Amino acid sequence: MTDLAVLRDTLTRLIRYGVIGLALNFSGYLLYLGLTWLGAGPKTTMTLLYAVGAVAGYFSHRKLAFSYGGSVVGSAIRYGVAHLCGYGLNFALLYILVDRLGYPHQVIQGLAIFMVAGFLFLCFNFVVFPQSRANRSERRNSES
Repeated sequence: MTDLAVLRDTLTRLIRYGVIGLALNFSGYLLYLGLTWLGAGPKTTMTLLYAVGAVAGYFSHRKLAFSYGGSVVGSAIRYGVAHLCGYGLNFALLYILVDRLGYPHQVIQGLAIFMVAGFLFLCFNFVVFPQSRANRSERRNSES
């Protein structure tokens, strides 16, 4: 596969990932604001919504964003590990920037969504839902 084809494939995956992510995260952030406004703790609310969003996101990312046809079990395990790391990053940002440094949780959580999303895209694209060798060979042959 040529460098241009790899770039085009990665950009396509990024756009689809972004559209799905915006829909999931926008609704999740609105729920976050509503639940914290009602008195729920920021980290507790983030934990609950993170878990719900991760489960919902697996199916849409697997099929729609990354067009992955590989093992469901293997990709689900890798997806879970990636999200555990993403959750740890999100939790650390809230703990350090809100609990220790006193920044408003609404702003930090809003920024954390984008930071974690970037981290997760890299994990999903290269580790969780990698393009199979068969797909690369097929594309290379069609470009010849």
